[in-house]
Amino acid sequence: MRIMRVYIGILLLALGTGASAAEWRDPNTHFFSQSFGDLSEELQNASAGGKKAVLIMFEMDECPFCHRMRQTVLSRPDVQAYFKEHFLMLHIDIEGDVEITDFQGQATTMKTFAALHRVRATPVFQFFDLEGKPVQRGRYTGATRDAEEFILLGRYIAEGINEREAFTRYKREQKNNN
Repeated sequence: MRIMRVYIGILLLALGTGASAAEWRDPNTHFFSQSFGDLSEELQNASAGGKKAVLIMFEMDECPFCHRMRQTVLSRPDVQAYFKEHFLMLHIDIEGDVEITDFQGQATTMKTFAALHRVRATPVFQFFDLEGKPVQRGRYTGATRDAEEFILLGRYIAEGINEREAFTRYKREQKNNN
């Protein structure tokens, strides 16, 4: 009887894993916008698309927190839908030598652009307004606790709450209201 319960437990675990795996969608194709590396052009695309801001995820290949965000948060359809509605999302490799064009139309590399924005740890999620300037209180360093906190970060920027208060205060208020 005990062995039967173990097999049933394993079967239920496998079924549960299969269900969550079906909800996973590749962030490269479903979260991030496809870009040719011209950030000034991306500002125009964001504006034409009615977006609130451009969100750049600064990352690097060896970063376990970047991988966790991609696997557990940015891969979720609800996160992808919310952010696609409000923002244009890009990613920058802080160690990358790939040439890009910055928001002002100047040629640079990914790592130089990251250094200009003082990115030293990863991941860093930085929101930029439609003129290419960093959004006030629009920077989040590290991995969020979960997808709900990441969506809360998006709401914080999309609804302009960042202009009135810090994200930590906003999170606390939301937690107390629920």
